[in-house]
Amino acid sequence: MKTLREVPIGGKAKVVKLHGEGAIKRRIMDMGITRGTEIYVRKVAPLGDPIELNVRGYELSLRKADAELIEVE
Repeated sequence: MKTLREVPIGGKAKVVKLHGEGAIKRRIMDMGITRGTEIYVRKVAPLGDPIELNVRGYELSLRKADAELIEVE
């Protein structure tokens, strides 16, 4: 299993599954990250957290803890 956190800068990934439950999973889905969505990793903050992503044509910053809950291929 590979998570979004493991995708290198400049890499693309496709969402396979969202882990987590309740409010956390709902918040991730509300950001537009759902199964089948393609995500491009733009950059990572100097200290490693957060990660800047391009999702569905907009830019999104996501904490590494949340990125761990997103399984990608």
